[in-house]
Amino acid sequence: MAAIYSGIHLKLKSPQTPWEDKLKLARFAWISTQCLLPNKEQVLLDWCTHALTGWYNQKVEFPEKVLEGLWCYFDDLLHSRKLHSLLKQGKTISLRLNMAQLLLDRLQDYACVGSKSPVCVSTVLSVCQGLLSAPALSSVFTTKYELMVDLLAKFCLLACHKLQQPLSTEPLMTESVTCQDEVMAEGLPARPSCGLDSSQFDLITENPSDEKQLSSVNFTSKPVENLRSPNLFEVLLQVLSCYLSVQRQQANPNRVFTMVTNQLMQPLVLLRHLLTSGDFSSSHTHLGLRQHLCRDLRMKIDSILLIALFPSEHLTSYKEELLPSKEDSGKRGPGGAKGPLRPVSALLSKLNSQGFCETSLHYSVKSNTLPLLFKFFLESYGRGRGDSEEAQKMLCFHFLTKLVPVLDVDLDGHLLSPSKTEQPVPVPTEQEPPPASPQSWGLALLAVESLLSQALSMDIYNVAADRIRHGEVQLNFYTALDQILLNQAQPSIPAWYRCLKLLLSLNHLILEPDLDQLLSSAWVNSECMDTRVQRARQLLVCSLLETYTKLRQLPRLFCELLSVIHQPALDTLRPTLLSEGISASLKTCLLDTPPSQSLEICSLVLEGIRRHILPDLEKEGSEAEKMEVDGGCDKINQEKEDASLKLFALSQLLHVIMFSLKTLDNSSPLPTVKKSQGMMEEMQQLVTEMLDLLSRERKVKTNLNLVQKTPKKGNKTSAQRESEEVSESKIEALWEQKTQEATLLLRYTWVEVDTLFCIYCSKYKTLGSSEAEALKQVESLLCGEIFPARLQPSCSPSSCLLFKLLTLQQLKKVLLDSSLLSESRTAALLGKAAQFILAKSELKVCQDEEQAWDGQIGNVSVCSYPAAHWYVVTSNLPVIAPYLAAEDVSFMADVLISSVLSKETDGGKDPPPGCLTVSFVSSQLLESFVLTEIPSLFSATVTSLTHRITEVLKAGHAPKVRPAFLRSQEEGDLSTPLKKETLVEDIMASSESGQMSVFLTDTQREELVSILKILTKLDPDGMNSEDLPSVFFLVLFVLTSTSKHSNQSDADTPEPEDDALFSVNLLKILTCLLEGRNFSSVLKLIHGGTLLQAAVSSLLWQSDSGRFRATSSSGWLEFMKALQSFVLCLVQVIITRNSSIKLNLDQFASYLTQISSKQTVSCSEDKSSKTDPGASVLSLHLLLASLTSFSQVMTYYLGKIKPIGPILTQMLKRTTAALGPAVESVLKPHTVSQSALQPVSALGQAFIAEVVTVMLQSELSTRSVEGEEQPTFSHMCLYQSFCQQILQEISSAHRPMDFLVSSLHFLSAFYKAVKTTAVESQEEEGEDQEKKESEELYMKMLQTIHRLLTASWLSTDEVCELEPAVQELLRHLVEKSTTGQLNLLLLLIREGLDISKLRAGHYREVLSAVIITKLLSCCQLPEPCSKALWLITPQITSSMVFLVRFSSEDISLTLPFTVPTVTAMTSLLRQGEGLISNPHHVILVLGALQSVPLDHLTPLVYQSVFLAVHEALFAIIQCHPQVMLNAAPSFLNIFHRLLASIMQEGRQRGDSDSGPDSAVYLQCSRLIERMYSHIAAMSESFTTLSAFMVAQYVTELQKVTLRPDIKQHLTEGIYRILDLCLESDIKFLTAGLQMGVREVFNELYSSYTHYHKAQRQGEDKYTV
Repeated sequence: MAAIYSGIHLKLKSPQTPWEDKLKLARFAWISTQCLLPNKEQVLLDWCTHALTGWYNQKVEFPEKVLEGLWCYFDDLLHSRKLHSLLKQGKTISLRLNMAQLLLDRLQDYACVGSKSPVCVSTVLSVCQGLLSAPALSSVFTTKYELMVDLLAKFCLLACHKLQQPLSTEPLMTESVTCQDEVMAEGLPARPSCGLDSSQFDLITENPSDEKQLSSVNFTSKPVENLRSPNLFEVLLQVLSCYLSVQRQQANPNRVFTMVTNQLMQPLVLLRHLLTSGDFSSSHTHLGLRQHLCRDLRMKIDSILLIALFPSEHLTSYKEELLPSKEDSGKRGPGGAKGPLRPVSALLSKLNSQGFCETSLHYSVKSNTLPLLFKFFLESYGRGRGDSEEAQKMLCFHFLTKLVPVLDVDLDGHLLSPSKTEQPVPVPTEQEPPPASPQSWGLALLAVESLLSQALSMDIYNVAADRIRHGEVQLNFYTALDQILLNQAQPSIPAWYRCLKLLLSLNHLILEPDLDQLLSSAWVNSECMDTRVQRARQLLVCSLLETYTKLRQLPRLFCELLSVIHQPALDTLRPTLLSEGISASLKTCLLDTPPSQSLEICSLVLEGIRRHILPDLEKEGSEAEKMEVDGGCDKINQEKEDASLKLFALSQLLHVIMFSLKTLDNSSPLPTVKKSQGMMEEMQQLVTEMLDLLSRERKVKTNLNLVQKTPKKGNKTSAQRESEEVSESKIEALWEQKTQEATLLLRYTWVEVDTLFCIYCSKYKTLGSSEAEALKQVESLLCGEIFPARLQPSCSPSSCLLFKLLTLQQLKKVLLDSSLLSESRTAALLGKAAQFILAKSELKVCQDEEQAWDGQIGNVSVCSYPAAHWYVVTSNLPVIAPYLAAEDVSFMADVLISSVLSKETDGGKDPPPGCLTVSFVSSQLLESFVLTEIPSLFSATVTSLTHRITEVLKAGHAPKVRPAFLRSQEEGDLSTPLKKETLVEDIMASSESGQMSVFLTDTQREELVSILKILTKLDPDGMNSEDLPSVFFLVLFVLTSTSKHSNQSDADTPEPEDDALFSVNLLKILTCLLEGRNFSSVLKLIHGGTLLQAAVSSLLWQSDSGRFRATSSSGWLEFMKALQSFVLCLVQVIITRNSSIKLNLDQFASYLTQISSKQTVSCSEDKSSKTDPGASVLSLHLLLASLTSFSQVMTYYLGKIKPIGPILTQMLKRTTAALGPAVESVLKPHTVSQSALQPVSALGQAFIAEVVTVMLQSELSTRSVEGEEQPTFSHMCLYQSFCQQILQEISSAHRPMDFLVSSLHFLSAFYKAVKTTAVESQEEEGEDQEKKESEELYMKMLQTIHRLLTASWLSTDEVCELEPAVQELLRHLVEKSTTGQLNLLLLLIREGLDISKLRAGHYREVLSAVIITKLLSCCQLPEPCSKALWLITPQITSSMVFLVRFSSEDISLTLPFTVPTVTAMTSLLRQGEGLISNPHHVILVLGALQSVPLDHLTPLVYQSVFLAVHEALFAIIQCHPQVMLNAAPSFLNIFHRLLASIMQEGRQRGDSDSGPDSAVYLQCSRLIERMYSHIAAMSESFTTLSAFMVAQYVTELQKVTLRPDIKQHLTEGIYRILDLCLESDIKFLTAGLQMGVREVFNELYSSYTHYHKAQRQGEDKYTV
């Protein structure tokens, strides 16, 4: 042992031993268990650290390779599991203190740009990571606070350097193979380079052979791959955590503040900016800096700055520096405060000083840091109690005043723009020139926005306290800031608008002095069209309108707005004054404005037009001629143009205001009526003056044209004169055009408002024409006496549209007088007016236009005019359609169809929200009820569609002779009506012969599909007795007599639609037309049975010809479903029409049975001789579908209409007899050749199950009606084999849902049939065999249900979809069950409700029992069985309670298991009303509901859980009210959980409030309101708890800001509980609630008293 010790010790200390061997020996000593050194770990650590410090202090020398090996060895020691296990055992191991400085020096080297170090940085980072991972080792730093500060500063600088590195350079963390870390053999797998382990080492002796053996082990070799390469930022997070714990242990806050301010603040804020800024997001990805790691780093930095810079001990120091001496007198201690004398100056000095980052980054870092500091200040010092609260808020305000100037904002009157200023900003300690970045304005505004937002959220501005006790210091500051923002306006930056909006939210008086400047810069003259800017501008303007509406000062705002508009325009064209959002906000505000103020606003607008606009427009031409020498004519024209633009803007504003006014009625006060009368008189006079102005201008223009024909002498050439005349004419045309638009708009507005006032208010005396005079007005308008009737091409689209609106309004006034309508000239004039509004010539031009219109009258352009015109026409169809000629109506129908077809052809999309296009308006009209209510237009539309279909058929290819009806159409013109009798003859001929009359190309068929899509949008009830047969027979002809052209000449056409799918569309249209009100007109031309036979026969012909052979299975099934719907609907029509029922049904039944026998024989024979052996099978499928639908209808009506009972019974026997062989033929296996030829021959299992079920139900129906004595069914063998097959396959593997549902329906019908047969057999023979078979079938079906519900391949939604079918089967099983059978079912339920299965993870087995229990509780049981069930129900309920509690612990089981179990308990509670005698079992359910999770759920899961819990509570309060006397507190606790959860989920979240999930929470809030009303109805149980419920409500409400729609429902609900509260309860709540909650309650009670209570008391007066 002595030799071992002396060998290692001496060789490590010996100067003769090479350093490479020393390193090998050190590694061997660490890993070898045979080397017994006293305190070996400490010795080796000391040796390694001594060697490293010696090399860097230049006391020892060895190669850099050895240096790298020493660092790797040291890193391995620190990460060794052996070392950490020893430290955990309490062994004392420490490092030299100089090791800390050594690491700091290395980190400093790496942080320096261009420095090269022999050791890779990842090794040093790994050393730091290992050192900080153990408290005993990290003490080398933590024992000295300065070292910890230095370490953090170095790491921050290194991280900043790394983040700012360009991606093109090689990253800092990339190492060469020689820089990889050595991995210790004890902690990680052995390296391939080392083939020995510790057990193979011999003892170290002085023998040279031992040294040779030792040297054979390569201890310095490096692995090819680095297995431990630490991330810089992960180590940084570790350093931050370690530093934060050390900082919290410091007893001297002054020292911490000084150290952080001087050494850490700058690198920390720089690092935080780089982590937050999106400019460096690519670096984040490149460095593997994940989002959660960034978040953790920022949180640590925030904690360090918050604790160090704003501790509670420094509050006095901040007060001494921030507060004026007058305010702070008497608040300081006698000895002053210990701490930094000027902490704010110190912080801002460090923040302003440059050098810690690049110049381009400095302003960004500073602007991002200031809001952060203000946030920390508010969190530390912003909250106080009582009298100190106001002082604390003033302190926060003064801190804010120190931060804003740092952004280069000079509140004394100028803003030092970073892009324009050259002088430095004075700061307490040093001066710094602001950066010259052009983006500084945006950064500064973002920072100011953040500062103001925090000030607003913390409510540091108390307007009353600031005015009374502080000399309006805050108001002056914010006003100065507002002046800076307006004087140096930045309307192209969204944050500028948001800053102004925040100032408005603080106090509207801040913006009041510069309101005109604000309106000019932010509204009237704001020209930036960027989307974000427009949204910010709109929010600011809407906030202005809402604020002044609440202040009842909206006229004041409009007075300033009008003064701004009247100012000379800054540019030739101002932006739109009223956007869509601003218009909507203005309309809402006007509804909340008193009528007197709204009328005052209108008067202000009118006065502004008269005083400021008209004088500029009325300048005479003579004056212009006098000034022509001096160039004054151009100036006057420019002034007129400017005035006309202002006039149109004000006219549009007045239009919106007047259309948003509350209309006068008989209850309006007389002063309001008189004021309205005066305003209308003033407006009428103004319109008259504008009309006179336009008339004079036309006369002057006419005279000038006459004068200009005489040549003048002058020096100007003819070319110059022509160019000047052209420019002047353009200007004149522009101002005349705008003036005319404004005049039209004002006149239209006046006429419509005057008419409304006159209709609804008898006290209002109309100033316009009466109804009799309105007719003359219409005539004058159309003759051009008021305006030119034939508007020139140069007239604007707005003028055209307004002229039509004005004519339309006068037309409405004429219609008010019924006596006028009887005059002969009235009809002619109304027709002329309707034609003018329709304007066929304009509609012809607009058919190809697809430009969207935003609905604003002032925004009608040449491109958007077609949409606006078409909208005016279609929205006023009930007015103009009766006075249009038949040609005009047909033309409208063609435009309607053409626009929709063009959209279908071009694949056009719907316009943006709030916008309209011609095709969109047409589509909406087709789907509306308006079209149906206008028979002439509806008929014209149908006629247009029939003509288009006929044209397509005409273009098709006729193989031999063209059909008779097409020949008749070719001989006539388009107006020739369709000859329906000829069309019926063509259809019958084609169905009898099977020959196709017309062949269509793919293009023609696609055209037909587009037309048919439009046809599906029409309501068949709107078709008259002429149109419906034409459309029906035409579509039927396409179905029966057309086919695809076999020779395609156009190779470029797209692939045609599948034949079966095309037929599906036709069958759906025919089925829809069958429901038409006038379908009887079709049956007058052809019998119902003949129609059925023709349709089915033609489809069978097509199937036999192989037309559907290439159809996919899904397409074929859809085709058969469509055929079934058609047959079913037509047979229903035949029966309900009650005309020749036997004749029609017998005809179709005979045809089906005849064809069935032929098809069955054809399928059973050898098909080798057939051209298409699979076609017969397809035809058999169609026959099955027809027979099934035919039988279903007759089964439904059997017994409901007694006179036709024998007829239906006879038909059912025939169809059932035909169905049997057909089904057996289909079920036979097909040959290989058949399957290859016909891919759809294997019919879907679901369809076969449905067919057999219909067969069985038909037989059951006939037996029940006739009471037959036959004990067995005619096809019982088929039913039994089918049942066995279903029982085997239904749960064996994944099956389609339609098959499962159809199979369950069959099992229900089959069990009913078996029970019927068993009962009859027992009555006749008394045999037990039938009973035994019935028992076995009962058990098999129960097991099948259980296996199906436990199938793992069924999803939760699929299980819910299966429940109705399962319940139907269960109802048949138990409706006549014995107690023994019920015991088997209850045993199955008891075994399923085992919590051990749920714990084992087999929740599907338990869920099966839960679902069966729920469905069983809803079934009607025999009396003994019902008693047995409800006797065991308490045990079932208890088991479910335990299941809910256990499953609630696993959030993944919430939707698939917990919710169904709660629903099952609810069903038991509902069905157990009056049967569950012990209230304890109901209270158990309340305990289970308490554990159901409601937090951290997705919206859909949350909705399911909420509904389940709510319905359980509702079942208790509705079905078990006696329980409420004892369980009210438990009930309310669960209800409070629902309330608290919906308040959390329904809080305001910005843009997501209107998303698709918002409807979920709105529905839940309605349920809360409903539950409140039910609780209030049970006042005897909740009277004593009403105050408690209100307290819970306001406590939760105080925590969140609810969405308005959700808050409305919750508020209405809590009003019902306040109705139960006594006066003493209100006093108790007012006195007992905390301050913030009390304010919420006071606001709630005030609204309750003002709205709800007053209304309720009014209703009580009339309540007996």
